[in-house]
Amino acid sequence: MTIRCDWRRPGHGVALRASYLRSACSRLAQVAKKLVLVRHAKAATPDGVPDHDRPLTERGRRDALEVGRWLRSLGLSPQVALVSGASRAQETFRLLAAELDEQPEARITEDAYYAGAGELLELVRALPAATVSALLVAHNPGIGMLASLLDDGRSSADGAAGLQGGYPTSAVTVFELSGDWAELDPGTARLTAATVARG
Repeated sequence: MTIRCDWRRPGHGVALRASYLRSACSRLAQVAKKLVLVRHAKAATPDGVPDHDRPLTERGRRDALEVGRWLRSLGLSPQVALVSGASRAQETFRLLAAELDEQPEARITEDAYYAGAGELLELVRALPAATVSALLVAHNPGIGMLASLLDDGRSSADGAAGLQGGYPTSAVTVFELSGDWAELDPGTARLTAATVARG
């Protein structure tokens, strides 16, 4: 569910008093937000197929399903998913989303295709303030660098040690942040869970 936090504009549906809406939106902004970073699952390299169009391997499809199962075990069903336009990223998202209790709103964007950490961070910062949980499916080195960039270094999350050597395919990190998306800066998010999914 998305709540419109602009009390200056007339809306549709039930009218709320401006003072109540301001208060509700202020409380919403204070709710800890969840950000899930996923590197796409293992992809094939068939002859003659452009990089953008590479499909997942059989193992990659199993791993993508396991990503979804792992997120579901944590009680996570992100509201919004920012997904690279590459075939392997979209396929990863479709498979993992099938395992979630609720389907995220998918936003396919070519801006995430081989984007650097800074460019991915800008995509996250542009999320609506009312969004409390989001998923980003993208590529290395950008997605792994973003995970390292955001980490405040104070986590003892299980699985984090397995990512110290890199950010392999089907790697997943879950971050918690207390401010608005637009305020997300390096070192301001707490790593709460991590895994390298293998189905």
